[in-house]
Amino acid sequence: MNRLGRTIARWATQITNWHHSAVTNGPTEALNNLIKRIKRAAFGFRNFAKCRIRALLYAGKPNWHLLTPSLPTEIR
Repeated sequence: MNRLGRTIARWATQITNWHHSAVTNGPTEALNNLIKRIKRAAFGFRNFAKCRIRALLYAGKPNWHLLTPSLPTEIR
């Protein structure tokens, strides 16, 4: 219980600031997580267009009208 009291005393300013503003770093953490997921998904891609499409898929709703389809070429 003493340890909890010391922790609260040390963080008193930050705790009261949060209660006054109700702002968290949640959006920043979410964006950081999204960037890490995109980097993991794009690992190994050598074609930038395919890597870009994969990143847009992970980021949310891609505008398919702006993206050129990457169709396989005909094998001869």
